[in-house]
Amino acid sequence: MIKKEEVFKIGILNKPHGVKGEVAFTFSNDVFDRADCDYLVLLLDGILVPFFIKEYRFKSDTVALVKFEGVDTAEKARKFTNVEVYFPIKYMDAQEDMLSWNLFEGFKVIDKRHGNLGEIVGVDDSTINVLFVIEKKGKELLLPAHKEFVVGIDKGRKVVHVDIPEGLLD
Repeated sequence: MIKKEEVFKIGILNKPHGVKGEVAFTFSNDVFDRADCDYLVLLLDGILVPFFIKEYRFKSDTVALVKFEGVDTAEKARKFTNVEVYFPIKYMDAQEDMLSWNLFEGFKVIDKRHGNLGEIVGVDDSTINVLFVIEKKGKELLLPAHKEFVVGIDKGRKVVHVDIPEGLLD
């Protein structure tokens, strides 16, 4: 069984494309094209399920047309509409240059001056400036996800240590 902490979200499946089982896949990270992994993990009814990629081709910079093994009709492909897509972290470890901010979902954020800021519950990459969505005691904080703010990462304890410039949290 695949656990949530073993994967990170890279996109969502859209509607079927054509009649042969292809699905449009909107992605925020093209790691599936760069890493040596022949499957993607789909979240179906709350369960993470691996699906082997038969073939794919890029439609644009953020959309690929994917055909999964065993999915050969538009009707079968339609069942995957609006399904979240994840990628196994284990294929990322040897490739540090492929680091994705989505990997940090579930990590605690501890600032040098302000202490515990909360837990990263999401990553907002809808604008050019990627933001960590941090939650603490029901309150939400948006923090720029900049490499220069990160001073350390403890993957084992799932903690990101940051040094945020003065006034940014005000």
